[in-house]
Amino acid sequence: MVEPIIRLDNIHKSYGKDDILKGISLEIMEGEVVVIIGPSGTGKSTLLRCINQLTVPNSGRVWVDGVELTDPKVDINKARRHIGFVFQDVNLFNHLNALNNISIGLKLVLGMPAPNAKEKALLELKRVGLEQKADLYPGQLSGGQKQRVAIARALAMDPRVMLFDEPTSALDPELIGEVLEVMKKLAREGMTMVCVTHEMGFAREVASRIIFMEHGVVVEEGSPEQMFANPQFNRTREFLGKISELYGKHTE
Repeated sequence: MVEPIIRLDNIHKSYGKDDILKGISLEIMEGEVVVIIGPSGTGKSTLLRCINQLTVPNSGRVWVDGVELTDPKVDINKARRHIGFVFQDVNLFNHLNALNNISIGLKLVLGMPAPNAKEKALLELKRVGLEQKADLYPGQLSGGQKQRVAIARALAMDPRVMLFDEPTSALDPELIGEVLEVMKKLAREGMTMVCVTHEMGFAREVASRIIFMEHGVVVEEGSPEQMFANPQFNRTREFLGKISELYGKHTE
């Protein structure tokens, strides 16, 4: 039997008296694109951060690529090398150009020789359509270009899975498309992806599965066809209707 590449078992997370995640269990197979949707403050980003243990759950277990990340004996930094994470805030080093923003991790974390790191960084910049911007600094790049550099930086580590936490929410509308195109390309290449996003057009076109969360639990999940055409719960239908009104053309 094929094992899931990501498995969450009864994940709970609270901050003081605030229960953020209330027993999330989830399996994601290799090559799946899972889009997580739901109202703000419902635990979507916390769930992503629990996958790679940037946020440690109060209870429950997490496996990625056969390794239990919640096992205290696991070298978490080594395990995280196989998990790419793209944040809403790109977190690039402003004093480094695009090329060096990507190559620095290869040299410092993987111990890759500088010429090899440069070659790998250029390859990943080409993959996101920015090979001509290698010498530019973050201050010289648009928001969409900076986010694509951040994606290239994550890809340079040859991750087994990619996590995206609302990667377009801080971008001007005209820049959103270029980032989504890179994500669509990765999906076509077979990358396992878990994406928190409000971009319903992307979800409809690319997702293998859509998960609707609210109040720290999974309310409903299904294929894009099922979720958009025939959601089983009124709350899912209501949320998708509001998102369509709010985000207009991006949900078409």
